[in-house]
This record gives sequence, C-alpha cells and structure tokens, in this order.
Amino acid sequence: MVMKFPPASDIRKVRKGLDITQSQLAAASGISQSTIAKIERNTISASYATIVKLFETLEEMQNTTIRKLTAADVASKGIVTVQCTDKVRIASDLMKNTGYSQLPVLKGDSPVGSISERSIFELMRQGKTMDELVEMSIARVMDESFPVVTENTPMTTITTMMSNCNAVLVARKGKIVGVITNADMLKMI
Repeated sequence: MVMKFPPASDIRKVRKGLDITQSQLAAASGISQSTIAKIERNTISASYATIVKLFETLEEMQNTTIRKLTAADVASKGIVTVQCTDKVRIASDLMKNTGYSQLPVLKGDSPVGSISERSIFELMRQGKTMDELVEMSIARVMDESFPVVTENTPMTTITTMMSNCNAVLVARKGKIVGVITNADMLKMI
C-alpha cells in the first residue's frame, strides 16, 4: 500500500501545529535538525524516505499528544446554554448571534437536553410554522442531552464518544464548565 503524504512544505506547518521544535523532531526521527531546517526553508530537496520518516514521526508525536490530552485541555470554556423553560425564540436568537448551531439545555445547573438548528428545521419540515415554534418552550422541542464527562477524561475516550453525539459537556464537581464540539476536535489536528 502506498501512503500519500502532504508536500514537504507542510512539515513546518504540522510541526508548529503540534508545538514541536525542530530539535524535538530531529531527536524523535533521527534526522538532523539542520536537515529539517533546510527542508522547511525549501533549500534542499529531501529524499522520499526522509520525508516519509518525518511525516510518520509527526503522526506518532500527534497521536502521543492526543493520548495525553484531557477534556479540560480541549473544551471551550465560555459555554452558552439555555434553560428548558425558555422559549425557542431565545435559543434561535442565541444561535444566530453566537454562530453556534446547537446549545445545551439546562434545568437550573443540570443538563436536561439540547436544541439545534437542525431540530428546529426538522419541526418546520413537519409542518410547524416559525411563529408557532418561537413561542414554544424549549422543553417541548429539545433533543437528548449531550453526555457529560469530567475534566480529566482522556481525549481518546471523548473522540470515541463524539462518533455518536454532536457535543460533550465537561463538568467540574458536578457543574458544567465547558463543551467540546466537532470544531474543538478539529483544533487538535
């Protein structure tokens, strides 16, 4: 099987994205720091084997980094929520103004559901008018709650969970302190 790698010019971008120095990459790959610097500056044309070794090393380093990350490292902190007693209009306005497509629904401090643009549009497709929807309480239209994890939950666990849900809430001592969405997951790459 032939592996396809990005162009050699991407080595610097990937390395910087992982917050790895040239020296660290050199130590892990066995390729000298000066050679890595020349490849990144495009002053030499490295062999295919060298490029493969660098990208494989970067991938291993990325996987190691992800295994060490926890929910607290990745979660967005400024979580925007709505209460189950709020009207759908409030959720709709919040989604429009913040750019979020989904919001956790709370009853007091406890998560009880979620609401999303998709679920609102689905109700419209089922015949509800926007005038009807905006006056309904969120409790009448909300979807299942996002799962809740603690701050020290490993990201390897969360990546598995994200294949079955759109977001994961992060709690500290029972209080929701963050959220991890697909956009947050992409920041790890």
